[in-house]
Formats: sequence, structure tokens, C-alpha cells
Amino acid sequence: MIRVKVCGLNEPSNVSAISKAGPDFIGFIFYPGSKRFVGEHPDIMLFRNVSSKIKKTGVFVNEDLQKVLDLALYADLDAIQLHGDESVNYCNFFRKSGFSVIKTFGVGPGFDPEITDRYSDVCDYFLFDTKTEHYGGSGEKFSWSILNNYQFKKPFFISGGIGPEDAGIIGSVLNPQFYGVDVNSRFEVMPGVKDAIKIKKFIYELKNIKYEF
Repeated sequence: MIRVKVCGLNEPSNVSAISKAGPDFIGFIFYPGSKRFVGEHPDIMLFRNVSSKIKKTGVFVNEDLQKVLDLALYADLDAIQLHGDESVNYCNFFRKSGFSVIKTFGVGPGFDPEITDRYSDVCDYFLFDTKTEHYGGSGEKFSWSILNNYQFKKPFFISGGIGPEDAGIIGSVLNPQFYGVDVNSRFEVMPGVKDAIKIKKFIYELKNIKYEF
């Protein structure tokens, strides 16, 4: 069954509503360059309003290691998503510290899947997003078929421009390591606030897709 990560929430009551919609992961962006940044001193209720069944995930970009650890402990995060140029040793620190680690890779023309191999021992999941000049989401899809012909060593998420209408075509990702989707801007009422009804409908449709590998 495909998992769903809803990313980029920054309003406590909306977190509570999305939590009730039943995603598997909820992501909080700790990168100041994002429109969905939780702020320098995020409200603790952002994180306390997440069901214990959902993995709280912090998204960081080339951040100071100690600062990430401090924020992860403050927010009681389950997973750390690293969206920048973090090294293998950087990733390994958080995995050894007891967090699930998601390493993001930008996908564009000339993408070489083998770049993921050196991270396979220091993270739990890969996440493939559309490659852009800047860090953060573009709201644009990449060609998912790029992922079908490589045997990845870790389960992976796909991200980038996934909207409510895409539940039926996500089955075109024909890779046995395909684990989940990461959704963000296409489900928003405004930056940082998601439409809980659209999220719930999308999750229901996605969970009822039958995959044959």
C-alpha cells in the first residue's frame, strides 16, 4: 500500500484536521527560505496536534547539525528529511541518533540514479523531487518513468506537483521500491494550510489502487 506524506503545514488547527484525514507522515519545513517555514520559534502545538500513528517529519536544508538536533528534540520528530547537499556522515549522525532519515534527490535531465547508492546505508528512504535551481518544491512534476528502470536500494517517495487529480495515475510508477508520495502545494488553501477534505479523498483513492509489479 502506498503511503502518503503531507508536507508544509504551519498552522496548529490545520495540523489537527490533516491528522484526522489519515496520512502516514506529516512534514514541517524548518527551512527559512520556504513560504511554509514554521518560524524560528514554532508553536509547540504544531507537533502535539499530530496523531501518534503519524510520523512527524522535519524538513531541513543544509542546516547546522546541532540546530537540527535541538529542533528535532523540541518537536519530538520521528523522521528527518534532508533536502540539501548533506553528506553521508551528516545523514548517518541522525540515523544513529534514532531518527528515520529521508534523503532528497532532485530529478531532471541527466539524472543518474546511482548517486543514491552511497546514501543507502545511512538513510531509511529516498525522496525524488523535481530538480530546480533553488532548494524547495517547484510544484512541477518530473517524468516518473525515469525511476522504473533502476533497482534502488531503499524505498522511495515521489514528490513535485502531485495534485488531487493524480491518484489514478500514480500507479504508473512501476518500481517495487516505490513507497509513497509527498504532497504539498497542490492541496493548499494558502501556503502552509491544506484542504483536509481534498487530502482525505486523495488518501482514500490512493490506498485503493492495486499494484502489480
